Amino acid sequence: MKKTTLFGSNLRRGMLGATLVSLATWLNPVMAESPFSNAVSMGDNREAILPHPAQTKAAAEQLEAMYKKTGKRPNIVWIVADDMGYGDPGAFGGGEIVGSATPNIDQLAAEGLKLTSTYSQPTCTPTRSAMMTGRLPARTGLVRPILAGDVITANPWADEFSIGAALSEAGYYTVLTGKWHVGEVEGMRPFDVGFDEFLGYYTSQKEVTQGFDERRFPSLVLNPERLAALQNAGGKVDMYHGRKGEGETIAEKTTSLEQFAEADHTLAAFSIERIKTLSEGDKPFFILHNFMRVHADNFASKAFKGKSKAKYQYRDNVVEVDAHVGQIIEALKEAGVADNTFVFFTSDNGPQNDTWPDAGYTPFRGAKNTTWEGGVRVPGIAWWPGVVDAGRQSDGLFDLMDLYNTSLALAGASDSIPTDRYIDGIDQTGFLFADDGESYREKVYMWSAYTPMAIRMYEYKMHVRVLRPQAQWLDIDMATNSQVGLSPWLFNLYIDPKEQYPVGHRMSAWLASIGQELKAHEATFKRYPPKKVGLQQ
Repeated sequence: MKKTTLFGSNLRRGMLGATLVSLATWLNPVMAESPFSNAVSMGDNREAILPHPAQTKAAAEQLEAMYKKTGKRPNIVWIVADDMGYGDPGAFGGGEIVGSATPNIDQLAAEGLKLTSTYSQPTCTPTRSAMMTGRLPARTGLVRPILAGDVITANPWADEFSIGAALSEAGYYTVLTGKWHVGEVEGMRPFDVGFDEFLGYYTSQKEVTQGFDERRFPSLVLNPERLAALQNAGGKVDMYHGRKGEGETIAEKTTSLEQFAEADHTLAAFSIERIKTLSEGDKPFFILHNFMRVHADNFASKAFKGKSKAKYQYRDNVVEVDAHVGQIIEALKEAGVADNTFVFFTSDNGPQNDTWPDAGYTPFRGAKNTTWEGGVRVPGIAWWPGVVDAGRQSDGLFDLMDLYNTSLALAGASDSIPTDRYIDGIDQTGFLFADDGESYREKVYMWSAYTPMAIRMYEYKMHVRVLRPQAQWLDIDMATNSQVGLSPWLFNLYIDPKEQYPVGHRMSAWLASIGQELKAHEATFKRYPPKKVGLQQ
């Protein structure tokens, strides 16, 4: 099989400008192929894959047998926590040891496949858009969180094909519950971009609570003129319900911190009710359950206040998230559809260190907003009783964008994936469902807005730029984006998972080879230019 060759002999100044040129200063003209790569080209607009033909065949046969047995495509449930650190769940090294037991998430991992190298984007809007389109944020234009007062110059969803739309067209009833945060104006809401139903919030937890928390935001809350200005700038803070073709209504007004603290309970109850109702119908369903928690600012609900061993509100909310995960899984079992439902649990990025101690834990360097492991390496659990072998664990690479391709494959709708644009996601059904399956992904690319930052390839991680906090933990409010210097910083994550000491050319023969792969990746943006929608950094 031919290896992927996605680039020419030189890089010129183009859409990525000086960033691309900076790479050319330390790499010679690119060779025809990288000697380190074993990936196979899937076309000039698809990410290359590591071929595993035997497991691909085995997984396909298993899924086809399931389809014949049930006569119905599998239900699909994505469960996404907000800003939960890699080290928060017990299954990933946290739980009791950090003062917030997570027995339900841990049980999910014990009954399924624990993925220890799952990657997100550095912040929430980029991750959510990438998961729902199978495309890097720099391609869609959704490169950073949309905030109150932002002026979107073009609707990024106008020419995107969301997972909600794709699965709806494939015969699924598609539901998005909880946090959306990828557009609140007409044309950008969940039911505008293909989801059949939505109940939740358009914005993040902090953007709701900041208008009520006079202790943290006194200059806003105690100043009626400023508070009115913020409200007039947009930023809907109420819970909304919407259906495709019907528009939206306010489902629940946000009136106080105490009232909003119960939001995730309401949202979990909605997803559970939909599971029960939809399980009785003829259609398979797709539910994307996005927690509002544990994004700062955290306020514990009445039922969970002080329930964590730590007694901190963040930790209380981790305990609540865990309880709701258990309730959702129990609802699938009670509805009799657990054996025909694929569930994936994850977080949208690493913990937000800026709000510590209202923040999670990661054993890695960095946090939310950075492309250090702490910002983009998140917990990942695949669960499907009878299909995903219980007790499996893998360090194979899995990008959350892969859920797009994988879910469409489960729906028998892979042919609906657009062919007129670059798709970064990979179908990982063979990895997840075959016995001892291996990942099809060779590389994970990490960006900050429109700037390429790093690449992970096998156990190696190479940085060409880094986010550096100028004060303890201020990875957002006081961080600089800088070049790494004369040579890229290359780390071996197996011997240095905290990315503390680069091996570089002294201890690795692969520096230039990995650099070639990053250049090849960047070259795809010349053939498929990035979109700009007004969210530049």
